[in-house]
Amino acid sequence: MVTKSWKYLLSLAVLLSAAGVLIYAISDRQDPERDYQGAFQRNYKIFTPELPEEADFAGEKVPLDDLLVRESLDREILAFTFMHSTTHQMFKRAHRYFPIIEPILKKNNIPDDFKFLAIAESNLVNSTSPSGAEGVWQFLQSTGRKYGLEVNAQIDERYNLVKATEAACQYLLEAHDSFGSWTLAAASYNRGFNGIIRALENQQVSTYYNLYLNEETARYVYRILAAKEIYRQPTKYGFYLSESDFYPPIKTYTIRIDTTIEDLTSFAMKRGLTYRILREFNPWIHSYSLPNKSCRTYILTLPEKDALKVSTYSGTKRPETFFHDTLKINQIH
Repeated sequence: MVTKSWKYLLSLAVLLSAAGVLIYAISDRQDPERDYQGAFQRNYKIFTPELPEEADFAGEKVPLDDLLVRESLDREILAFTFMHSTTHQMFKRAHRYFPIIEPILKKNNIPDDFKFLAIAESNLVNSTSPSGAEGVWQFLQSTGRKYGLEVNAQIDERYNLVKATEAACQYLLEAHDSFGSWTLAAASYNRGFNGIIRALENQQVSTYYNLYLNEETARYVYRILAAKEIYRQPTKYGFYLSESDFYPPIKTYTIRIDTTIEDLTSFAMKRGLTYRILREFNPWIHSYSLPNKSCRTYILTLPEKDALKVSTYSGTKRPETFFHDTLKINQIH
C-alpha cells in the first residue's frame, strides 16, 4: 500500500513538473519583450566596411600605406556609412545638383572630384555655418564679394548655385596655381589660403598628408574622399536605392531681368506660380522685391509647366555608373 502511494506521488510530481515547464515555455514565447530581445540578438549585426586598396583625389595619390592616413580615411568612411540619413540625402540631392555643378567645373578646368567638396561643405544644402559662411559652397560675405558675388540685404548670390560654383572655381584655380596641388587647394578651401601657407612653412613639409592641422581641416580632405568612395561604390557600403528614391533634376526655364521688380508675389502669380516657388528656385533673392538701380542683369529660374508633378519624372534614370551598381539590389535575399 505504501509502495503504491509512493509511486502515485512520484507520478504526480513528474506530471506537475512537466506541466510547469510547458507553462513556462508557453509564457516565455508569449513575452513580447523576451521575444524582441531574442530577435535583436539573432538579427542585429554591425560589420566594418572595407577600405579601398588605393585612392586618389583629382588624380593625386592618397598614401594609404601610411597608417595615420589610412585610419583618418577609415574614420570618415565609418561616419558616412553609419550616418544613414545624411548619406542617403547625399545620393538623393546629388542626382539633382551634380548635373548643374559638373559642367561648370569642367568649363573651368577644375577636376570633377571637387563636386564632392560641396558635399563636405554643405551636403548640397543652402546652409549657414557658425562662422557665417553660407550657401552650398559656404562662402563668407567677404570672400563671396571678392569673387564677384553680390551680397546685401536683398540679394545674396552665395545662394545662387551657378554663380557660387563659378566663384568656387575661381578660388580653386588661384589656390592650385599657388600650391601646385589640388589636395592642398581643397584643404585651403576649408582652412584658408594663408592658414595652409603658414602650416606648410612652420612644419617644413609639402603635402596635406604630412601636415598637423586643426581637427576640422585635418578631417576635411578625408571627408571628401569618403564621399567620393561611397558615392561611386554605394552597394559596397550597404546603400541600395531604387529608381524613385532619387530627387530628379527639375525642368526649368530662365528669364533675364534688368529692371527692378517691385512686387515678386505678383510677378510670380502672373506666371501661375507662388512666391514660395519663386524663392525655392531663386534662393539668392532675400526680399519681396528685386531692386536693381544699377540695371544689372539677373537671371531668374522658374519651373516649367507641370514640372513639380511627380508623374512628370516617372522613368527618370540615374547616372549610368550608379544605375548599374544599384541594380544589384534585386540579388539580395
